[in-house]
Amino acid sequence: MLHTGDDWWSHIFDFSNYGELLALVHNSILAGAILGVVGGLIGVFVMTRDMAFAVHGISELSFAGASAALLLGVNVVAGSVAGSLIAALLIGILGARARDRNSIIAVLMPFGLGLGILFLALYTGRSANKFGLLTGQIVAVDDPQLLALLVISVVVIAGLLLMWRPLTFASVDPDVAAARGLPVTGISIAFMVLLGLAVAISIQVVGALLVLSLLVTPAAAAMRVTASPLLTPLLSVAFAVASVVGGIMLALGGGLPISPYVTTISFLIYVVCRIVGARRTPGRAKAAAVESPA
Repeated sequence: MLHTGDDWWSHIFDFSNYGELLALVHNSILAGAILGVVGGLIGVFVMTRDMAFAVHGISELSFAGASAALLLGVNVVAGSVAGSLIAALLIGILGARARDRNSIIAVLMPFGLGLGILFLALYTGRSANKFGLLTGQIVAVDDPQLLALLVISVVVIAGLLLMWRPLTFASVDPDVAAARGLPVTGISIAFMVLLGLAVAISIQVVGALLVLSLLVTPAAAAMRVTASPLLTPLLSVAFAVASVVGGIMLALGGGLPISPYVTTISFLIYVVCRIVGARRTPGRAKAAAVESPA
């Protein structure tokens, strides 16, 4: 059956009865805002420590844990957290060096994805539950899930705030931090645990396949326009909240999953920040050349 351009457009953006639908997703909007704060904050350290690949690896085992929980009929959030923590601890303990870390992640990713697909194939319940674990759902956050997400988010944010200065030091220059007596290995493992928790709760809204759009892209965009240690996390949080909440609001008006909207907004923000950053860089270089002696 052929569809006209208007049919496609109305399928993507249809805001009839929008007010009534909005009341159905207030939990998801709150969850999206909370995840934006968590993702924006922890994403700065993900970028600083060059661990974007690790986020994807953790998400695959988190997906496997959530799929196993769905199959067994137990709490999906608990299964997702368990899978994330296992992956995070394995990466944190065994992957002290970048080469080892990337190898471990490359091994964990297909293993986790394969397990997740197996568990979903065995699951005989609603197909929407299967699809939602991969690409997210806008109406999937009930009150118990929102409470669990809030509690875990508070733990992650509190942990980041407590570790902020030593974690920043260990992320920027781990050798000097170790020489100054900081427990770099312990800090790394603690960060991986926090990252595992952040990935686990993010999957509940944006899905396992697209968690990078929340935990990596906003921070990468922020770093394109500023190097300020204060402005970078603030912009990263603002970008992440705008991507997730904006994606939920747009997805509500269409018949598609949340993921295309979130990833598109996140990507557009990154593109704009990259253009702005590229235009500012020549100006800075020129100013530096003028100020420096011949």
